[in-house]
Amino acid sequence: MTFRVTVLGAGSIGIFVGGKLAAAGADVTFVGRPRLLDEIAATGLRLTDLDGGSDRVAPAAFAVATEPTSAATADLVLVTVKSAQTAVSAEQLVGRVRSDTVVLSLQNGIGNDTVIAEILPSCVVLAGMVMFNVVHRDGGVFHRGTAGGLAVADDPSLERFAPLFARAGLPLDRHADLLPVQWAKLLLNLNNPINALSGLPLRTELGQRDYRRCLALAQAEALAVMDRAQIRPARLTPLPPHLMVRALTMPDVLFSRISGRVVAVDPQARSSMADDLEQGRKTEIAWLSGEIVSLGRMVGVPTPVNACLMELIGLAERGDERRWSGADLLARLRSAKCDATEDAARPSDRA
Repeated sequence: MTFRVTVLGAGSIGIFVGGKLAAAGADVTFVGRPRLLDEIAATGLRLTDLDGGSDRVAPAAFAVATEPTSAATADLVLVTVKSAQTAVSAEQLVGRVRSDTVVLSLQNGIGNDTVIAEILPSCVVLAGMVMFNVVHRDGGVFHRGTAGGLAVADDPSLERFAPLFARAGLPLDRHADLLPVQWAKLLLNLNNPINALSGLPLRTELGQRDYRRCLALAQAEALAVMDRAQIRPARLTPLPPHLMVRALTMPDVLFSRISGRVVAVDPQARSSMADDLEQGRKTEIAWLSGEIVSLGRMVGVPTPVNACLMELIGLAERGDERRWSGADLLARLRSAKCDATEDAARPSDRA
């Protein structure tokens, strides 16, 4: 049986995942903006990875479209748009997608599947996460630059698609409860704003202690919020999250000995947030650091570090082209934390 797959959000992640499914024999339609669609329609796809893998997919082996009309006959819809476009994109499926179609959200952040399910109540809507980074290069080349696979919320409806994903080299890591994995991935993604502000490739940035100290501050703050909210993130790194925060602050030589998958990164890979800033697009900072800030307000835990990262990324979105050194960014985040501590300690003016 040939499965029909619509990829709603043909960016780097959507094209890589959809392209791998097309290479495995699926009938794939990419829905997105003309800029990338025109490129891949002309050149086809070359899908590579840091482990040396390579697939070529001819233009005739997939379809491209700017509207999701293909969803009407799709067996599976992959939603890979940025979190800010989730609701608008799901609305495009209303009246098109069948009730027996599985809709799989492969997005950053928490709760995108809930947004989609509210708009498409008759469909099976599942949460998922892409645990790797994809770098787009000219000529239809999309390169998996970090380790990782696909984590999804388990459901019987996935059983028929599992062989397809396995053939594609993207076996589904199925979880009865995906939330701990989503929160753990969010912890890792707190490096996205740091990487974007650094202007450096991920491996270079993570190889410098001061940038890692910035990440440790953001993650420690996030873990304090999660602890108060009784959220237990899954372990996705060589060490549990709380110990990984300590390891990030180690000298470079010591960190390199235990880092494992943390620095198993292609030399040219950057965060998607860095790419967004370079392309003049809005970032997903509100669904990363913003998620920590919002949860912190709910449970009464201050989050000055993540709030500061939101502020700096907001400035970058509005045209601030500053590239922060590790030392300068660390000083800025420590200052924000110190100011918040002093404010909390100051006697209230209320009678």
